[in-house]
Amino acid sequence: MEKPAGLPTPVASHSEHELLRRKPRARRVFRLRSWCIILAVVGLFAYGNTFRDGYDAYTSQRHSKHAAQAATLARCRSLHETPGPPPGFHKREQSDRFVPGTKPVLLKNARIWTGADNGTEVVHGDILLENGLIKQVGHIGRSALAAFKDDLVTIDLKRAWVTPGIVDLHSHLGDASSPELDGASGDDNSLRGPILPWLRALDGLNTHDASYALSISGGVTTALVLPGSANAIGGQGFTIKLRKTPERSPSAMLLEPPFQINTSFLETSERPRWRQMKHACGENPSRVYGYTRMDTIWAFREAYNKAKQIKETQDDYCANALDGRWHAIEDTPYPEDLQWESLVDVLRGRVKVQVHCYETVDLDDIVRLTNEFQFPIAAFHHAHEAYLVPDVLKRAYGHPPAVAMFATNARYKREAYRGSEFAPRILAQHGLPVVMKSDHPVLDSRYLLYEAQQAYVYGLPENLAIAAVTSTPATIMGMDHRIGYVKEGWDADLVVWDSHPLALGATPKQVFIDGIPQLDEPHMVRKQGAFQETPAVPNFDKEAADAVRYEGLPPLAPRQATAGAVLFVNVGSVYQQTKEGVEEVYVAQDGEMGVALAVSGTLQCIGTRAACVDASVAEEAEIVDVQGGSIAPGLVTFGSSLGLEEISGEASTRDGYVYDPLLQKVPKVVGGDRTLVRAADGLQYGTRDALLAYRAGVTTAIVAPAHRRFYAGLSTSFSTGASHKLAEGAVVQEVNALHVSVRHFGAPSISTQIAALRHLLLVPGDGADGKLFRDVGEGKLTLVVDADSADVIATLILLKKEIEQQFGSTIKMTIAGGVEAHILARELAEADIGVVQVPSRPFPTVWERLRIMPGHPLSEQSSLEVLLAHNVTVGIGIEEAWSARNTRFDIGWAAIDAGGEISKAQAIAMGSTNVEKLLGGRVEAEEEAPRDMVVTAGGDILDFGSKVVAIVSSRRKVVDLL
Repeated sequence: MEKPAGLPTPVASHSEHELLRRKPRARRVFRLRSWCIILAVVGLFAYGNTFRDGYDAYTSQRHSKHAAQAATLARCRSLHETPGPPPGFHKREQSDRFVPGTKPVLLKNARIWTGADNGTEVVHGDILLENGLIKQVGHIGRSALAAFKDDLVTIDLKRAWVTPGIVDLHSHLGDASSPELDGASGDDNSLRGPILPWLRALDGLNTHDASYALSISGGVTTALVLPGSANAIGGQGFTIKLRKTPERSPSAMLLEPPFQINTSFLETSERPRWRQMKHACGENPSRVYGYTRMDTIWAFREAYNKAKQIKETQDDYCANALDGRWHAIEDTPYPEDLQWESLVDVLRGRVKVQVHCYETVDLDDIVRLTNEFQFPIAAFHHAHEAYLVPDVLKRAYGHPPAVAMFATNARYKREAYRGSEFAPRILAQHGLPVVMKSDHPVLDSRYLLYEAQQAYVYGLPENLAIAAVTSTPATIMGMDHRIGYVKEGWDADLVVWDSHPLALGATPKQVFIDGIPQLDEPHMVRKQGAFQETPAVPNFDKEAADAVRYEGLPPLAPRQATAGAVLFVNVGSVYQQTKEGVEEVYVAQDGEMGVALAVSGTLQCIGTRAACVDASVAEEAEIVDVQGGSIAPGLVTFGSSLGLEEISGEASTRDGYVYDPLLQKVPKVVGGDRTLVRAADGLQYGTRDALLAYRAGVTTAIVAPAHRRFYAGLSTSFSTGASHKLAEGAVVQEVNALHVSVRHFGAPSISTQIAALRHLLLVPGDGADGKLFRDVGEGKLTLVVDADSADVIATLILLKKEIEQQFGSTIKMTIAGGVEAHILARELAEADIGVVQVPSRPFPTVWERLRIMPGHPLSEQSSLEVLLAHNVTVGIGIEEAWSARNTRFDIGWAAIDAGGEISKAQAIAMGSTNVEKLLGGRVEAEEEAPRDMVVTAGGDILDFGSKVVAIVSSRRKVVDLL
């Protein structure tokens, strides 16, 4: 408060004065002490922060180290995990491939081949599909269906057969896509070296391959897409489902892809998924890289030694980690190499190794390799000699491999020369798993089931034949926990068949992939009776035993009947050639079978025993019981180089290719640019494919000179059963027809080829070759043009009219190939141009074959039916010599597909007399010209269950017993 006014100022005492005198110093001390305190507090605070930061850093570093160690431990422990589904997989309520909005489906009243009990279980009942899964199989009560209300799609199958979806263990779908285009389709092989385990088939998968829809229509739902066989180690394969996905990407097609597709190295706590790897040995890598077999096996060993070193380094690293010796691996990263990680996984048993291998030497090499580096083989593929050395395969490391093979496709190169149709049954008898595969597009995977059917015909048991394209390949690729079976909890991949799956021509009525129907309004024919039951097949026990006894090369020459006459008894029907074609001239009546008497290669009598046989004949004749079989004209094959080659892949066994004047100068010594080479001059008799064809009822082959481009030459026809050219009846017709090709080769152009053909026909010249072209113009010699494109065929129709106007005569022209000919069926009929369709079941291999008519179930008619409906004369042909033996099945299949629109007689004509007529053969009625006749036991020539037992050859004046 303020001091009162007027009062005197007080005088300070001594102590106060002293205090006042000392106050500035105290203040300094005070301030100093205060600063010290402040500095101490600040220092203490700073020290605390530093301490805390250091502590936190220490803690974080320690935590990071523990985390890294934990990750290392987890990774090291995972090295011992085996691939497979996660625990409780079959308790899943929805497939990982389920498409939202897919309605549940009830398939009622089915005959279900489930795959269980080694393929012997057949269940009569229903199948419920929901959420992409098979939910129930068998009897399904109303209570189980009540929850679906109106969402359930119910289909009464009326006892139709149902199997799991077809599984193709060896395909190049998408990687070798169709149609093949220059530089744009072949993503299945790399030429960067023999050892390429780091490559992946997924990276070349083309989603626009025309094959997907076609293969689905044959019942294929899953395929293992492998790299090609140009490399010893070609890379990694991937399993796909064939259906289109909303995403439309290759990745969306994958089935249980390995985790590595989205990461360089596996880092997951889940069980690993199976990986696939392609290996190849023998001719393919040898030809590409100039290797010997010794080089190839060394390349394998070198690669696996590298992988083994990495694996051992990883194992040592993990041993330290698992034992807690962290100091030994401190600051050392986990040892791995992106290029070799997949091969290291092979050594860890996480990869299904699929090996392209043919001959015994190759099989033995790879088996030794597996034992040296201790890794198992999933399957040997192709493996044409595997049936000869089953014990070698059983010595493979870990477990015996499966064998994935063709049914009858063989002898196309040296490695395949000893291939046998009996291989599947022989391998199965030795306890080895058998898989039938397509190697698509080598064989069209749409018809993979046909491979199983053929294996069944030649002795593979019914259960194993169906399993060979369903449950067995699913098991071999490591997917049998979800595909290959009709079981609760498995993927909803099913095929509903129009007949028993092993019946010739079996066709899907519907295909489900992930519970989604794949066929929109499928076209079918009704198949009843025998088509719904297991087909009967012949007994081939002796032939199978001989295949092993003679190491794949059993004698094929027929035995000529020694008696003066042969009496065929229990004959059910007889077909003969007439002026109109082929007709059924005899059929057993009222259950009483007939007889046929052959003397010196000629059928003398057909009818009842009383009418044909007297006592003297019965005593002298050799009697053959055909058990209700049939007699029909011998079949004719065309389209391959049968008779001009023994092994197509071996130049030393072929006649070779003719010169083409549009591409090169033809030597004068040959005759110059207009020279027409005759196939008859290069004929080879006694080839294995020719003899196998003969034993299957193909008695005549027509072949044109082998050619690469426009110019071919003059075809010839010969007996497939003759031993040499000088034998009686060996050459049926020296010159049949004049052959050229008009195709999209790139060079020369289509227009250039047409211009050349026009010039050769309008200005034929004066020489011997000119006379042949003049004979074509005057209608004396048939012109056969190899063409597929409808546009090319249209131009040929116009060219024919132009030449006919010039010569005032009718040209005999035939289109060979002709898979787009159905587009011009009416125009071909009007122009009187026939078609030899090659092959009988077309596939869009190249652009000019893109517009095929696929037939059931994708189209109401086949191209053959369309042509026949327009009265075009039609024959069928083949592309490769090995398939000549299957001609009778080809024409039988065509008749079945036509649903009664083609009679058996018409079908036989398509494979015999029609082919001869269209290719310039002199075809006359049987009574006017000698002809070979084929005798089958157990059924007619078109039946799976029949077996060719004899050839009555009036041309060669013999009866051959087979």
